[in-house]
Amino acid sequence: MRASDKAYATLREDIIEWRLAPGTVLAEVEQSERLGVSRTPVREALSRLSAEGLTTAAGGRGVVVTDISLEDIDEMFELRETLEGKAAALAAERGERAVFEKLHADLLRAQELISDADPARHEYYALVGRLDEAIDAAISNSYLAQAMRSLRVHLVRVRRLAADDAPRLNAAAVEHAAIAEAIAAGNARLAEAATTLHLHRSLSHVKATHPQH
Repeated sequence: MRASDKAYATLREDIIEWRLAPGTVLAEVEQSERLGVSRTPVREALSRLSAEGLTTAAGGRGVVVTDISLEDIDEMFELRETLEGKAAALAAERGERAVFEKLHADLLRAQELISDADPARHEYYALVGRLDEAIDAAISNSYLAQAMRSLRVHLVRVRRLAADDAPRLNAAAVEHAAIAEAIAAGNARLAEAATTLHLHRSLSHVKATHPQH
């Protein structure tokens, strides 16, 4: 792995997992020492992170980690509903039913993966990631898939911020199972509606748990 890729991956993970909080100044010298690489790879990594919207130039302060406001979250979910609703409908029309039937069955058993232990939750999030990947593959639209992948970077930060509890995760698992079931049935309208319902409930949860600025 190139030094700039290593720096990018580490910084990106630290931002997404809130180890680097919004407003944190990412000085090249400090980060190069922390990551064990020279300043040039760090500079390249920060440029990539800025392109993703995870960092931004802040005048004389240099590069800082971007914040996520309630307004940002509303805008993300507006876009998410448009992109993911369409993707679910396309997946229902174009996807392999057996793939989504298996995901539906796995998501119905997802409660076994949800507990207060982080490792268990990571298994659940990985299962949801499999559903996302299956939809991306099924839609056969690289532009739409890329747009959703770019948005998901920020949604992971929002999810960490919301501190999902077990009841919400259990409800979300049922909602994801319904999406997979509709896609497996080839019902585009139902797949889009199930996605819209899931996003509405997710947004309500996030806004209820997001600290006011």
